[in-house]
Amino acid sequence: MKMKAVNDLFISICRDFSPCPGPRYITEGDNSGQLFRIKHLEPLMKEAINNNKKLHVDLDGTAGYGTSFLEEAFGGLIREAHINYETIIKHLQIKSDEENYLVDDIMAYLKDAYNER
Repeated sequence: MKMKAVNDLFISICRDFSPCPGPRYITEGDNSGQLFRIKHLEPLMKEAINNNKKLHVDLDGTAGYGTSFLEEAFGGLIREAHINYETIIKHLQIKSDEENYLVDDIMAYLKDAYNER
């Protein structure tokens, strides 16, 4: 088990954003991956990077995720926020006890966004 530094940053998508994550884009409906990235994930990721901390993202507790939500939120860090792939990997820790395959999916979305650049 990895130790978490006391001053690391934490976000629970269920608690801090929505128990019902929505579509990819804001224009497609409520609680979109784009909105999550813009309002929560991107600012926290930048704060973690700027302060040499880890950002811990907890995926548990929601009604589930569409692939478009996760791809837009996490892949968008590279495509839209222009954050370096290696920097994201260094500062991001994702947790999903309920559906642990989602962690691998998100890592693949990050890698794909990196490879598309």
